[in-house]
Amino acid sequence: AESLHSSIGLLGISAGSLLLAVHFYALPRAAPLIPSTALGVLLLILSSLLAYAGIRRSLRNASLFLSLCLTISVFWCGYGVVFILGGQGFLNDAGDFCNALVPGLVTFTVALLIIAVVGFLCREVILAMIASAVSLASAHEVAMRYSTAFGSSAVACNYMIVCLVGGYFALGRFLCFLTKEKIALPGTDLAKKKTHEQIRSTSGSTNHFAVTGLILNMLSASVFGCRLLGVTGKLFIGQVPWLWAAGIYQIGICILSYRAMDVLMATFFGFTSILKFAGGYCLLYPIWQPEEPSFPTPFLVVFSVLFVVLALFLTLKSPADGLYLLFYVAYCIALACRPKGFFEGGPQGVDVAIFVASALMTLIHLYNAKASAKIPTGKGAAKALLARSSFLKLREGADLHAPYLGYSKYADAEVLGYACSVLASFAITMTGDPQAPLATVVIPWVVVAGGILTLLSGSVAFARGKTLESSAFILYAVMWIIWGLTRYGGLYGTTRSFHTAVGIIAFILFNGFIVFCTLFLNIAWFFYSLTFLLIAVSFLLDAIHALPASYDIAATLIFGLVSFYCFLSALFNSIFEGSCLPMGRPIVQLSGVRGGMTKCLHLPARKASSVKRIADILKNGGTCGIPTDTVYVLVAACNRPDAVEKAHHSKRQAQDRPMSLWISSLKQLEPAKHLFAPLLWDFMEAAWPSPISLVVPRGEWVDFLGMKDSAKYVGTPQSIAIRIPDCSVTTHLIDLVGPIVVTSANPTGEADTTHHNQVYAKLGDKVDAVLCDGPSPENIASTVVDCTKIDSGNIGFFRVGIIPKSQVKLILILVLLP
Repeated sequence: AESLHSSIGLLGISAGSLLLAVHFYALPRAAPLIPSTALGVLLLILSSLLAYAGIRRSLRNASLFLSLCLTISVFWCGYGVVFILGGQGFLNDAGDFCNALVPGLVTFTVALLIIAVVGFLCREVILAMIASAVSLASAHEVAMRYSTAFGSSAVACNYMIVCLVGGYFALGRFLCFLTKEKIALPGTDLAKKKTHEQIRSTSGSTNHFAVTGLILNMLSASVFGCRLLGVTGKLFIGQVPWLWAAGIYQIGICILSYRAMDVLMATFFGFTSILKFAGGYCLLYPIWQPEEPSFPTPFLVVFSVLFVVLALFLTLKSPADGLYLLFYVAYCIALACRPKGFFEGGPQGVDVAIFVASALMTLIHLYNAKASAKIPTGKGAAKALLARSSFLKLREGADLHAPYLGYSKYADAEVLGYACSVLASFAITMTGDPQAPLATVVIPWVVVAGGILTLLSGSVAFARGKTLESSAFILYAVMWIIWGLTRYGGLYGTTRSFHTAVGIIAFILFNGFIVFCTLFLNIAWFFYSLTFLLIAVSFLLDAIHALPASYDIAATLIFGLVSFYCFLSALFNSIFEGSCLPMGRPIVQLSGVRGGMTKCLHLPARKASSVKRIADILKNGGTCGIPTDTVYVLVAACNRPDAVEKAHHSKRQAQDRPMSLWISSLKQLEPAKHLFAPLLWDFMEAAWPSPISLVVPRGEWVDFLGMKDSAKYVGTPQSIAIRIPDCSVTTHLIDLVGPIVVTSANPTGEADTTHHNQVYAKLGDKVDAVLCDGPSPENIASTVVDCTKIDSGNIGFFRVGIIPKSQVKLILILVLLP
């Protein structure tokens, strides 16, 4: 699969380069060989293919391939849209086309040159050649747009080099894959590098997606920086594709950074995506409004504060990254100080600084991810200082991103969710003239920040098992999106309607239910959801023309301040141990509610190391929840009476549901075989392994299993249920531990537990670990067969589960036959 992903990516680069080579060779002709619209659509298709190949490849190693694929993907995405705009007549003349293309070409000339330099230094020759050729093609195209002395043939020649080199490498990888590495073209054999890179990529927690995020920051800065430096003549609709392509990809990088367990950089990329969408919106604004757009000053001041706080926390991880974020603090302040914002020279000057700083940080991140010798960034300096502090202690270890329920591939996104609530609320504290709602740039702040990014936070929260938090984030996101597009987008003008009021009342009722549920969560979430009611009431009063003066400002200030506290608390709790800024305890605490708050160890069942760790816990007297061939169960080692007693008391076991005994094979009972009736032994051999529990007479054979004092908790005084499960994970665990005592992983009287999340919810504070394997293969428990009178040829049934009576009786008949 690794070979195929790299081959697909390189073939995509080769195909796009071939299209561009043909385009530029035919450029001197009167009629284009490939129409601009068709070329743009093809580049968009290839950009999506490259994004897929790069992301899939990145899951396996940390090569330059990820950065190269994603960089060229966003390049061709914006490039393709510009070609489509030109083909559809939105760009009137050659000057417009030049002004539209140059900012992107300048960015990717520099970005791909950086990738090429690092590639040559780290001996990734093929990828470095491709990056350098595309960089030269972009540089030649910039020169061609400004001077007729540079012909389009030079651009086409560079793209032909990319096509040939990429095609050769892709062919080599396809041959290597198809022949199972028996045939490898020179320069395409990655076998020697693969093992080393995989070890490097899994040994640390480096966010390899950060490089692409920094390049996207270069792209948006280039659009405005080029205008200040005189490289482009104006700011207009033709540059919007670069800004919005950067914004869309930046949201993707934000999600991928959460997958890389990098909360701080993911939040940063979420913030910068808002600025990119806002910049694009401002360039579109003159299409429908003659006056210049204005900016909500409170919003930008608060945005700069959020950047400052994020920079301080990021400095603890890497001082260089923290200093880099200060450029965005200056950017927000520059926008707040200038009425025309993006169109003024001050913010554009900061854009030039951001471009240079982003290029430098791209080089540092990319080189440090590949090379053994690192460029110093001060990483670990703050950690060394905090090591001496008794008050602040950094959170570290395997459980740094432990989810609330089960296991997840994402870090916690609540920090971004709270920050977006702060931004969306302060964005509407200055709404401008209600008769002209578009006179202020509110749409990107409210819809993107409060809506899209909060929706993203809710989705990640749901993946981590935070059902209530995710429901609240998603509800608030929908509210911000709808209201941002209607009230502040002017979709219904100044005329409010009864239907709008009914819809808002429905939202208020939903939020009322969330407020009630947060009584059982914590104090901070209770006030967070309660104060959002003030925002919803503001929307309702506006819909019925009863909004008091300044109520908007008061409501948004209260909700914004509460959200800001939650933002700080989530940051502190994700970085430091202890509760520096606590979220508080539940206002109402009920017995049995939030049983999973105490985070016991969670381990994925697909890993052999996880099974071994569970075995060690059981050997040391712990109790664990594990998956089986039916439902999840709670287990303890037979030879640990203290653990068996703990399991017994954690369930408050009813007398009619005694604990059972599980073994991995009949060899464990072999020393006591003479104590079993021959017919019973033959029946056990025929029935197991399977989801059939056999209740057998209690006898001296129990002593051979080393149960000692724990035997009194298992079975009844007359009998014991015993089983060999038909589950490789479970039997392997019993091989490591020995016979185990088993009971269902649910309080007595409740339904069987069919997912590891349910084990957390019901018994999370009473077990030491959970072996997580997702949903159970079956939702029905085992069949329990009474074998106490099997000598007479008769069996009974205490419970008919997944195996029907007829099948069990058929097994007995086959055993009885001579």
